[in-house]
Amino acid sequence: MRTNTKRIWTPARIGIYAFLLTAAAFFLLPLYIMLVTSFKSMEEIRLGNIFALPMHMTVEPWRQAWSTACTGVACEGISSGFWNSVAITLPSTLLAIFLGALNGYALSFWRPRGSQLLFAILLAGAFIPVQVMMFPLVRVLAVLNIFSTLPGIVLVHVIFGMPIMTLLFRNYYLGIPQELFHAARIDGGGFFRIFVQLMLPMSLPMIVVAAIMQVTGVWNDYILGLVFAGREHLPMTAQLNNVINTTTGTRMYNVNMAATILTALLPLAIYFISGRWFVRGIAAGAVKG
Repeated sequence: MRTNTKRIWTPARIGIYAFLLTAAAFFLLPLYIMLVTSFKSMEEIRLGNIFALPMHMTVEPWRQAWSTACTGVACEGISSGFWNSVAITLPSTLLAIFLGALNGYALSFWRPRGSQLLFAILLAGAFIPVQVMMFPLVRVLAVLNIFSTLPGIVLVHVIFGMPIMTLLFRNYYLGIPQELFHAARIDGGGFFRIFVQLMLPMSLPMIVVAAIMQVTGVWNDYILGLVFAGREHLPMTAQLNNVINTTTGTRMYNVNMAATILTALLPLAIYFISGRWFVRGIAAGAVKG
């Protein structure tokens, strides 16, 4: 028994655990400070000990951040931004996943002439900085009369999500046996019938991966929402910026911390709930090809 214990706690293993614990503390420390600060009153914050636990815990900063914090001239909190982000994220995710799966399916099984070139162009699009595309997209959306509208910002997110969605589903479908596709063709299945009745039901692990990536990217976006969403549909991140950068009155650090955590709550919840499926989806084919 003593021999097994020595074998487990080798210097190398202790070093690995020490590194992992240090890395975890490094990334969790800012979250801890934000969390404890959000439950303190301003009088307690002014004492200066940012690492101390709250002596008199209060949820008033959270209530203010959600419903009464000032974002510019309006003092309605970030609740309206939350629903704007939901309205932007939901169609942006569903459309991007559907079109990405359709592209991946076409490029994997049907392979029309020039499919490799088209795939290379799509991949190149993933590496173009957002700032480079900003002015052309503004002009195009203005011509289409959807600039500063909800359909406009959804279209922009779908366009920017398309390269990585196509890459994920193409690589996943490359791992599916071609014999399955040929059998469906012999049974009379056409392009869309095979896609809807055969490929999509088999794509659940990759759909989970794609949904996590797209939801996280769209929800955390700031610059695209600020430029393309319009004043009526500003996402939660833009309103969070307005709350934190308000220059009038006393700077409410506890409200700012609560608003920041509220903004990041949905992506955090998705990661915690679906992390296991995310790893399975990645292992199932996201890194192939």
